[in-house]
Amino acid sequence: MGIIKRYLAFVKPYRWRIIGTLLIGIIKFAIPLLIPFLMKYVIDDIISVSNMSADEKTRKLFVTMIIMLVIFAVIRPPIEYYRQYFAQWTASKILYDIRDRLFTHIQKLSFKFYSNTRAGEVISRVINDVESTKDFVITGLMNLWLDAATVVIAIGIMLTMDIPLTFVSLAVFPLYMISVKYFFGNLRRLTRERSQALAEVQSYLHERVQGMSVIKSFAIEDHEQTQFDKNNSNFLQKAIKHTNWTAKAFAVVNTITDIAPLIVIAYAGYQVIHGNLTLGTMVAFMGYVERLYNPLRRLVNSSTTLTQSIASMDRVFELADEKYDIDDAPDAVEVKEVNGNIQFDHVTFAYDTDEKPVLKNINLNVKEGETIALVGMSGGGKSSLVSLIPRFYDVSEGAVLLDGTDIRKFKVRSLRDKIGMVLQDNILFSDSVKENILLGKPDSTEEEVIRAAKAANAHDFIMELPKGYETTVGERGVKLSGGQKQRVAIARVFLKNPPILILDEATSALDLESEHLIQEALDELAKNRTTFVIAHRLSTITHADRIVLIEHGEIVEVGTHQELMEKKGHYYDLFQVQQLN
Repeated sequence: MGIIKRYLAFVKPYRWRIIGTLLIGIIKFAIPLLIPFLMKYVIDDIISVSNMSADEKTRKLFVTMIIMLVIFAVIRPPIEYYRQYFAQWTASKILYDIRDRLFTHIQKLSFKFYSNTRAGEVISRVINDVESTKDFVITGLMNLWLDAATVVIAIGIMLTMDIPLTFVSLAVFPLYMISVKYFFGNLRRLTRERSQALAEVQSYLHERVQGMSVIKSFAIEDHEQTQFDKNNSNFLQKAIKHTNWTAKAFAVVNTITDIAPLIVIAYAGYQVIHGNLTLGTMVAFMGYVERLYNPLRRLVNSSTTLTQSIASMDRVFELADEKYDIDDAPDAVEVKEVNGNIQFDHVTFAYDTDEKPVLKNINLNVKEGETIALVGMSGGGKSSLVSLIPRFYDVSEGAVLLDGTDIRKFKVRSLRDKIGMVLQDNILFSDSVKENILLGKPDSTEEEVIRAAKAANAHDFIMELPKGYETTVGERGVKLSGGQKQRVAIARVFLKNPPILILDEATSALDLESEHLIQEALDELAKNRTTFVIAHRLSTITHADRIVLIEHGEIVEVGTHQELMEKKGHYYDLFQVQQLN
């Protein structure tokens, strides 16, 4: 099975530890098999011996039990400990490696993937589904084989005692195999459907917890409860269907395994009555039948667990197989020195091949150190245009060139390393202020962090926070105001010190004082850098070297503020409307 072969690639580095754990496990599982044999010995060779005195029988029993006590109380506990420890350690290491690989993978996936996939779905696969595959290691690679070894050892011992009775004990075994094959054929599909339904519940919950302020502000708790109940009910139906099938399987298999001891009692009792079998052998066989069919019952549990694990593997590798929309070309090179000349050469762009282009035949040549303001109505294509520069998306036609070279010839990470971005809604992580600024350049010193914060007009408010730079900002920076979040975001770009700067609505929706402080910081940041500014408030970009008006994905007008005002075209009309407001 291909999916298991792929999973075993993660297991391979730990194969010797797994083999060692199995060997320890065989000893651990073999020790309890002494109990039925001990019962036979005590009954046939001590209790039932007529020519031995009570004192001799007692001494023999005492010596035998001392030996057994040493085996069970001294030898077995450390064996049990190391079996459990090595099994869990190995499984945890394998899961660590898988999650590590998945996180590397999801960081490479494009914005297109994340725009079409809910965050909760990704989290469910990386956390829940990966965790479910642990059972494949513990059960499939260890316990399954140990149970099989227990069955083989038990049958071997039984054959040495009485061959016909051994075959009687195994009479229902074919029925057991047929029932397992029948019932567990559909279980993988049912398990996968159940896992998908659970992931949908988690995704919905993740989104609603993040958007709880919207739910409360619109007083739509009842509506959201109804919507959640739909998702929850879907999961309930899948879970009940899965449970129903599993319950049937257990009912049939356990009935079959429960019949086996009855057959053994009937046959062995008959043989004992007619003097063909000792009482000790009959008692021992009853013990071995229990130890024979207990592992078989566990194998049914294991089948359920393994089916769950394999269904989870399907989902894990489905995520791992997501293609990269943006990837390095085989001959891609590092971006080294950057002057900052950027050219859009007949660029057309659509988010999907079956959608209409959002940018059409864009031609724009931006010189080193120039500040370009992109203006126009919402949905015109401004943000789409600047998202092509760091290759968040690739052009559908044409090319974007950096210093005369198509950016697709550069390694993506090295290209993005030369670009700084300040957005309208900057994401801050729930770390300290210092850690959020350090995202700009993680190996920076504390002095460099403070210098960047001062340049962003952020140092003063940071020092007023309860723990200064060590203050945690909460999820998405919830503990900071909009203006404070923006200044922290600007500080990390100052720290990064990139030659190319993109400012996407960086001062919108702020109060006047915050806007003044941030505009001052942005003007300082833009010095000697090629800068793209997207702004709805035209009064904030009148200083730009050139203003580019984009409407319906096309460049309509280009010029300085003065030139465009004198032209009295679309830009002039927009500016006049805003001045009147």
